[in-house]
Amino acid sequence: QVQLVESGGGLVQPGGSLRLSCAGSRLSFSAYDMSWYRQIPGKERELVATIGRYGGGRNYADSVKDRFTISRDNAKNTVYLQMNSLKPEDTAVYYCKAAHVFSRVVYWGQGTQVTVSS
Repeated sequence: QVQLVESGGGLVQPGGSLRLSCAGSRLSFSAYDMSWYRQIPGKERELVATIGRYGGGRNYADSVKDRFTISRDNAKNTVYLQMNSLKPEDTAVYYCKAAHVFSRVVYWGQGTQVTVSS
């Protein structure tokens, strides 16, 4: 059974940084485009960043451009989200998503909470 496990969330002060990780298992990791989403209770899940199977094709939501960086290490089956200059409005549960490049089958992680507060 495919698993995506996020880690790295927590409480950070405004202006601080966090790095999220999402480790995949039981899937051919390099066959998947990877994305980070976030969700606030009562709101729809929002796309934050996406990266192609070999590390190209990076795209970001306008709200996080120049602050967040998505990257991946296919040898470690892991995708990362480096978050700098964090703001209270970045507070959310962050999820990673894997989408197969051909079949478009999708898998989701369980989410990790990020709280930005003083």
